[in-house]
Amino acid sequence: MDSRQRFEQEVDSAIKNALKKIGSSQLKIIKEVSEMADLAVPCFSFSKELKADPKSIAEKLVAHIKPSGLISSVKAVNGYINFMMDENALFKETLEGIISEGEAYGSMPSNGIKVNVEHTSTNPTGPIHVGRARNPIIGDTLARSLKRCGYDVQTEYYVNDVGKQVVILSWGVSNVPKGSVTEEERDKTDHKLVAYYREANKLMEENDDVKEQIAEMLRKFEAGDSKIISGVRRTAEAMLNGLKETLSDINVEMDRYTWESDFILDGSAKDVVNKLKGSKYSGQTEDGAWYIDLKDFGIQGKNTKFTFTRSDGTTLYTTRDLAYHLDKFKRADKAIDVLGEDQKLGSKQLCSALEIMGSKKIPEAMFYSFVSLPEGKMSTRKGVVVYLDDLIDEAVSRAMNEIRSRRSDLSKEEMAAIARKVGIGAIRYNIVRVHPEKQLVFKWDEALNFDGNSGPYIQYVHARACSMLKKAGEYAHCTDPAMFTDEYEKALIKVLSKFGRVIREAGEEKRVHILPAYGHEVASAFNQFYAMVPVLASDENRDPRLTLVECTRTVLRNVLETLGIDCPEEM
Repeated sequence: MDSRQRFEQEVDSAIKNALKKIGSSQLKIIKEVSEMADLAVPCFSFSKELKADPKSIAEKLVAHIKPSGLISSVKAVNGYINFMMDENALFKETLEGIISEGEAYGSMPSNGIKVNVEHTSTNPTGPIHVGRARNPIIGDTLARSLKRCGYDVQTEYYVNDVGKQVVILSWGVSNVPKGSVTEEERDKTDHKLVAYYREANKLMEENDDVKEQIAEMLRKFEAGDSKIISGVRRTAEAMLNGLKETLSDINVEMDRYTWESDFILDGSAKDVVNKLKGSKYSGQTEDGAWYIDLKDFGIQGKNTKFTFTRSDGTTLYTTRDLAYHLDKFKRADKAIDVLGEDQKLGSKQLCSALEIMGSKKIPEAMFYSFVSLPEGKMSTRKGVVVYLDDLIDEAVSRAMNEIRSRRSDLSKEEMAAIARKVGIGAIRYNIVRVHPEKQLVFKWDEALNFDGNSGPYIQYVHARACSMLKKAGEYAHCTDPAMFTDEYEKALIKVLSKFGRVIREAGEEKRVHILPAYGHEVASAFNQFYAMVPVLASDENRDPRLTLVECTRTVLRNVLETLGIDCPEEM
């Protein structure tokens, strides 16, 4: 436990004891970091129960709190209780912790809890487009944050190889003549195959015979026809290989791929059907389809009937999704689904159905809004897209131009390696920095911004710290608080000390968007320190200041690693 955590615990204890003394100990305590305090407790939420205004409540509580331990001072200010932390303890513990823990700084010990994070799960019918790029980047960043929080994390991709769209693709690959489609120029499997998907969609809309052929394939697939299933899976695997390349390019590696068709082949989807049929909430429509009524679970209107078989008895995606989640819970203590905002209703229905089936575990959902173009939504079927592969190429190209304009001393190979790290960093940072549930309109200039609030800016500051340490040569670590008297030194150490709290919030509360903001805060504090305080030219303060440079480099590296962004040592 770092000093910040202990400080928070002491603040909690102080507030609770003060509340007891005024006769109210059950109130929820909210803590905030503010410019005026290391930790502030707003008293506005106490007003209703205590029947007093926040200002007088704060003053009354402060009268019962005496500074002790890590709390150096406490003041009531306009309805807030402002706590300041003992700087000597904070500075010494922060610097010693970073030096001793290195890459592990900010991480918590293993808690033994297995967490499954399912993300991406893009239908294998075409390349990943920018509209869906938030899912793998948010999901991967969440998984990295949870690992730092001490969880045993497994990331998982659920491959939809059963639905109508992938059957259309498979039919197209088998039946559309190669010469009748215009293949994408990029020599990559997913880009080659998407042309057949579009042509098959077009033929299905124009030709009733094609429409019936595809419908028959789908019926046979869902009835468990092994020949049809293996044929569709081969096509889906080919497409998935292309998607894996794209994910690898943005530093996303999945631990496990689970195929939807497995739940048909192993009979678990039928087991779900039988369980739901036996429920008091189940019923049948006039044409024979089965459903469960979810009005007792807070779902209203036309969505109360959650259908789990068609009239011909075949299962639906939702049925197989239930089997999939039951399988997940055999392998994990906790499951998190990273989902598009259009899945909110489906997620609620899924959780209700699991409850009906007697599952003691329910998945947590993390929703995100889709990325759109200024012109509107993206569609793989219609061909109105910006592919993630194209974005990667453009980002790397722009990074290369930027590096050429600044560096003439590097080889082409060195420039290319740095450009790739910088370009991918720009993409990942730009996507994560916006709150997941806020709309993100994709604009090239914002996505590939290399200055200010951007991934490349943090990478550059990291490289600057590396360069300073390389030039410095040997130095001795110094963590004596008495040696850090300059206001810019103090400000930087305080920012570094926040990393553990930021990681806990990013992982435990699924607020990954605060990581880029924190990284920018560290980089900005370091640049102010660098501009205002001599380091290499310093005499008696050289070792303490180089120690601070090293600690900043470590924290920036840990932030970038958690964001899935590479850490170049020169730019």
